[in-house]
Amino acid sequence: MPKSKLPHIIEKIVDTYDREDGINHIEGPNLPSRERVVEIVNNFLNVLFPGYYEKQEISKETVTYYIWEKIATIYHLLSREILKSLKSPYGRQEDNEKNLSDESIELTFAILNKIPKIRQLLRDDVRAAYEGDPAAKCLDEIILSYPGTEAIAIYRVAHELHLLNVPLIPRIMTEYAHGNTGIDIHPGASIGQNFFIDHGTGVVIGETTEIGSNVRIYQGVTLGALSVQKDASGNIERGKKRHPTIKDNVIIYAGATILGGETVVGENSIIGGNVWLTESIPPYTILTNKAPELTQKKYL
Repeated sequence: MPKSKLPHIIEKIVDTYDREDGINHIEGPNLPSRERVVEIVNNFLNVLFPGYYEKQEISKETVTYYIWEKIATIYHLLSREILKSLKSPYGRQEDNEKNLSDESIELTFAILNKIPKIRQLLRDDVRAAYEGDPAAKCLDEIILSYPGTEAIAIYRVAHELHLLNVPLIPRIMTEYAHGNTGIDIHPGASIGQNFFIDHGTGVVIGETTEIGSNVRIYQGVTLGALSVQKDASGNIERGKKRHPTIKDNVIIYAGATILGGETVVGENSIIGGNVWLTESIPPYTILTNKAPELTQKKYL
């Protein structure tokens, strides 16, 4: 009978769990739940953009009750997930349970206090999208349908958690946004105000990227690292600036790749489509590739 083969298969699978190969998490502390983090993200979006993602209408009379409900949900869910992250191998294992529990509550209140600041940044981001895209008919269209808006909103929450040194959760948040939008922004990146990603698919912004204010980028742009350096022991060097710096008022067109921690794009510069850049350029520079030679012939 086919079922008789199952015990042997299961035994072989379980035997692989005895190896310390980095893909087991057995008898370790409970890690943050991806499902709960996604629920937290969606509640944040509802608070950041009230009335846009819900089925029911929100009035001025009911908005306070609505926000009470959403903030209470975020508080209960996020404080628990932060506690899990602090107890993880990447957290503060040396502290006792009471200290970690208190810290998770403090960190939750800290991020909730950042919401007015995040909303102001997002207000400027949405306005930048409207002013930068002639196809946009209204701000509502940008909030409801532009993938860049969703990715930037989630990044801005995750970035604040990253600054608070919360393990694991910020990256789960931005990877959820990546899966939804095709836009990959590491929560460690530093991004100024009035940021606009047009179209967005395939955009990658690395961990140590620094982006100034009033920057616009298009689909397929990579702000990445050069080849990964290793130390004398053969381990990857971490904690160094590996990604470029983009100054204020820069436009980067589709398919451009800008690499390296020492690469600086000066303010008010324009990077053309499909440019490959690994060295700094001064302010007020237009950088383009030479137009390829085209051939044309009739086929009839």
